[in-house]
Amino acid sequence: MLNFLDSLLGRHPEKIKAKVEIYTWQTCPFCIRAKFLLWWKGVNFTEYKIDGDEVAREKMAQRAKGKRTVPQIFINDQHIGGCDDIYRLNDEAKLDSLFFQSSI
Repeated sequence: MLNFLDSLLGRHPEKIKAKVEIYTWQTCPFCIRAKFLLWWKGVNFTEYKIDGDEVAREKMAQRAKGKRTVPQIFINDQHIGGCDDIYRLNDEAKLDSLFFQSSI
């Protein structure tokens, strides 16, 4: 059934080679919105829920060039930014090409 939905929605998770990571807070509306876009695109991603974990937040900030807000999104270890940034890439038709690049 899910394969049918993927093809109906134009998603191709089996073709996505990128390593996608997202740092989130559980109740953050921007995090939920960013994860929804990734889900809609059929992207498998690793989520780091950093609610109240200052050590994890510091690690995220180091990777995100000092940014401490959530979400922070990485594709193949490249910092993409937050929710607005990933939606902007999508609107500019630049996001999908990042998903089909291998992390190796």
